[in-house]
Amino acid sequence: MASTMLSLPCTSSSASLSMHQLNKGKVKLGSSDSSICINNDRNSPFTKIKSFGRISMTVATNVSRFEGVTMAPPDPILGVSEAFKADTHEMKLNLGVGAYRTEELQPYVLKVVKKAENLMLERGENKEYLPIEGLAAFNKVTAELLFGTDNPVIQKQRVATVQGLSGTGSLRLAAALIERYFPGAKVLISSPTWGNHKNIFNDARVPWSEYRYYDPKTVGLDFEGMIADIKAAPEGSFVLLHGCAHNPTGIDPTPEQWKQIADVIQEKNHIPFFDVAYQGFASGSLDEDAASVRLFAARGIELLVAQSYSKNLGLYSERIGAMNIVCSSADAAARVKSQLKRIARPMYSNPPIHGARIVANVVGDPGLFSEWKAEMEMMAGRIKNVRQKLFDSLSAKDKSGKDWSFILKQIGMFSFTGLNKAQSDNMTNKWHVYMTKDGRISLAGLSLAKCEYLADAIFDSYHNVS
Repeated sequence: MASTMLSLPCTSSSASLSMHQLNKGKVKLGSSDSSICINNDRNSPFTKIKSFGRISMTVATNVSRFEGVTMAPPDPILGVSEAFKADTHEMKLNLGVGAYRTEELQPYVLKVVKKAENLMLERGENKEYLPIEGLAAFNKVTAELLFGTDNPVIQKQRVATVQGLSGTGSLRLAAALIERYFPGAKVLISSPTWGNHKNIFNDARVPWSEYRYYDPKTVGLDFEGMIADIKAAPEGSFVLLHGCAHNPTGIDPTPEQWKQIADVIQEKNHIPFFDVAYQGFASGSLDEDAASVRLFAARGIELLVAQSYSKNLGLYSERIGAMNIVCSSADAAARVKSQLKRIARPMYSNPPIHGARIVANVVGDPGLFSEWKAEMEMMAGRIKNVRQKLFDSLSAKDKSGKDWSFILKQIGMFSFTGLNKAQSDNMTNKWHVYMTKDGRISLAGLSLAKCEYLADAIFDSYHNVS
C-alpha cells in the first residue's frame, strides 16, 4: 500500500488536531497507548494506523490496478538506435537498423517517390477510408510485381491479395489466419531469423520450431541440416522462407538448392510461407529477387507471401506491404481473401492510403517504374561497393589466414560477421560500432570512408576477444 505518514511526539493522553487539516477524517483517541487513528473510512482495507507513544497520521492511496504489469525489455534492434544517439564519439557507426543511408550516412528519400507524391498533390486526391483489403490499384500491381504480369496464378485470379501494414502487419494477418483455420499447425522458422518473426507467431498463438540454416563453421548455409529438419517436420507444416537476402545472415540458397527445397516441401505436403522484404533491393533486379517465389508458384504449390516496400522504395514509416496467398482455384482465393478481410476489420479496420498510392503510381507508370529500377540498382550497387571495400580492408589487415570471403558471398543489406556476443560488445564499447548482439551488421549504414575503421574494429574484436 502506498501511503504518507506524519508522526508527532505525544505529550499527553489527548491531542487537538484540526478536522479541516485531517480532511474531515474520523479521529479516535486512545488513553492507554496515547494513539490517534485518523481514517476517512474506518472500514477501509487500505488504511490501518497504530502508534505507541507517538501520534501518527497515515493518508492512504490505492495501489494501481496495473501493479502486476512488468517492465518489458527494450527491443534488441530499436534499442541499438537509442544507444547510438546518446554516443558523442565522432567515429560512431549505427549498423543495427536495416535502413538505407547515403554515402554521407543520411536517410534517403527516393527521387521517384517524390515525383509520385507530387502527382498525388496535383490530382488533389482525397483522404477517404480505403476498403478493408486496401487500395485496388496497389493490390493489382503488387501481385503482378511479385509473380509477373503473365503468371498463370495472376491470369486465373488464384491469388488473394490484401494490403497490409508493411511486412510485419502482413505476417501478423497470415498468422491469425493460420491460427484460425489450421489449428495446431506448426510454423518452421530458420535459425537464425529476423527477430520479430518469433514475436509475431507467439502473439498469434501459433506454435513454431526452428530448422537449421546457418553454419558457424563455414559462415554459410547449413543446407543438409535445413533439408533434414524440413523432412522431419510434421506433414502439412508451414515453412517460413526468406525470398531473398536472408535476414540476418545475408546467405541465400542457390537456384539448384531452391529446387531441392521445393522438392522436399512438396513431398511432405508442407505449405511454403515466404517473407519478401527486399525484392529488387538485394540484387538490383526485381525478377531475380522474386525467382524463389515464382519457382514454387510454377509448380502449382499453394503458398503465402508477405511483401514490404520499406526497403526497396524507402517507405519505412508509411507501413506499406501486402499479404498474398496463392490458392489452387479462383474460388478458394476469393474465400481466403474474405477471411483475411474479416481478420483485418477488428484488428485495424483498413490500411493507410498514402504509401499505397505511391506504390501504385510508381509501379503502374512505365516511366516512373524505369526510374525506380535505376534507383534500386544504385542503392544495391552502393551496398555492394561497401561490401567489397570491407572485404578488401579485412583481407589486407589480417595475416592470420582467416578467410573473410563469406562477406562477398552474402547478399543484400546485411552481413553476418560471425562475431559472438562478447566480441559484438567490444565493437560497441571500445569502437562505438552499434550492432545486434548476434554479430549482424547493416552494410546500408556503412560508408566507403568508414570501411577501414570498421575493419579495424572487426579485426580487433575477432582476434583479441575470446
